[in-house]
Amino acid sequence: MVLKDVFNVRNVAQDAEKAKDKKAPLGADITIENFTNEEVNALDLLDDFDDVSKKTKDALLKVGVDTEEKGRSASFFQMDQSNIFSSLLSDSIELMNVGAALEKHHWLKDYFWNAVKPDTDKYTAKTALVEEETGTKSGYFIRSLPNTHEILPVQACMFIGDEAVMQTSHNIVIAEENSELHLITGCATGDDVLSALHVGITEVYLKPGSKLTFTMVHNWAEQVEVRPRTGIRIADNATYLNNYILTSPVHSIQSYPTAYCDGVNSRAIFQSIQGGTKDSTIDVGSRAYLNAPGSKAEIISRSVSQDQSQIYSRGHLAGTVPDVRGHLECHGLVLSDDSMIYAVPELEASSANLELSHEAAVGRIDEEEINYLTSRGISEEEAASMIVRGFLSMDITGLPDELAAETQKMIDMSVEGI
Repeated sequence: MVLKDVFNVRNVAQDAEKAKDKKAPLGADITIENFTNEEVNALDLLDDFDDVSKKTKDALLKVGVDTEEKGRSASFFQMDQSNIFSSLLSDSIELMNVGAALEKHHWLKDYFWNAVKPDTDKYTAKTALVEEETGTKSGYFIRSLPNTHEILPVQACMFIGDEAVMQTSHNIVIAEENSELHLITGCATGDDVLSALHVGITEVYLKPGSKLTFTMVHNWAEQVEVRPRTGIRIADNATYLNNYILTSPVHSIQSYPTAYCDGVNSRAIFQSIQGGTKDSTIDVGSRAYLNAPGSKAEIISRSVSQDQSQIYSRGHLAGTVPDVRGHLECHGLVLSDDSMIYAVPELEASSANLELSHEAAVGRIDEEEINYLTSRGISEEEAASMIVRGFLSMDITGLPDELAAETQKMIDMSVEGI
C-alpha cells in the first residue's frame, strides 16, 4: 500500500485551523464550546482492569468489554481523555496508547490524517488542534504482525465518566500483510453522565492479504452527542468486515465510515443495526469506493424506530473502475406514529462494466405475522418483540465460531429494550 499523503505537522495544524468552524454536511450542528476539553492523561492508571467500579463493569459488559479479559488477546481502556489501562496477552499483536506508539515507531506518523483528513469538518479539526495544542495524543494503536492469525479479539473501550466532557480520540489500526485481527470496541457513559460529546477519529489500514473484523457497540446516555469519523484503506486481496450496533438512546449521532477498496480483489462488508428510542436522532451510514478491479462491497442496514426517534439510514457505493461489484440493502421498521426512518441509498458508477445494486424497504410489522403468532398462544407484545428480534438478526458468518457466538450475544443483549 502506498500512502499518498505524508504526515506534516505544520500542514495538519494549518488545515485544522481553517476548518475549526466548518459544519459537517450531515447531522445536527453542535456547539463544541458547550463541552469541557479535559487534560489528556489526567486520570491515574489502573493496575488491573477489574479494579473499576461495579457500575462501570456493568456498563462495559453491555458493550462487549469484559474487565476480566476472558477470551481476549489485548485490552485498551480510555476514560474521558486518559488511557488508564492497557494489557497485551498475545505476541502477534501490538497495542498501546497512540502517543506511545508514535515514540516507538517513527514511521507511524505517515499514517496520521491519511484515511481521515483534519479539515473534514470542525470535529476532525478540533481533534487535530487538541493534539497540536497539548502535544499529546489520546486513543489507541493496534497492529497485527505480518503472517499472524490471532483468533481471540482485542477489546477497546472509550468511556465517558464526567459530565459535559468532550472526549476526543485518534485511533490507528493496522493489519499487516497476511494477518488476521478481530477487534471489539465498546463505547459507553457512566450512570451519572447526562450530557457529553464524543469525537472519535479512527484510521484503519489493511495490507495485502489481511483480514480485519471490527465489531462496535454503542451505549450512550440520552443527551450525549456522538461524532465518529472513520476511514478504511484496503489493499490487494484484503477483507474488512464491520459490525455496528446501536440500540440505546442518544441525543444525536452522525457517522459515515468510508472504505477505500484500493487493492485488487479487496472487499468491504458493513453490517449495522440501529434501534431508535425516545427522542434520539440517529444519522448513520456506510460508504465504499471501489477503486481497483475485482473489488467488492456490501452494505447491509437494519433500522427500527419507536417513540419519537428519527433515523437516517444512508449507504453509498461508488464504482470508479471496471470489474467491480457492490450491493446495498437497507430495511426499516417503524413502530410508532411519532418516529421516522429516512432511507438514503446511493449508487454511483463512473466506469462501464461494473455491477452495483440496491434494495430499500421501510414499513410496519406485518399484521399477518402477529396474528400467526398470537394464534399459537403468544401474546401480541411478545409476538411483536419476536418479530423485531428476528428482523434485527445479523449475518455474522466469516467470524470464528467463538467470536460469532459472542457477537450474537451482544446483539441479543442490545435489542432487549426494543
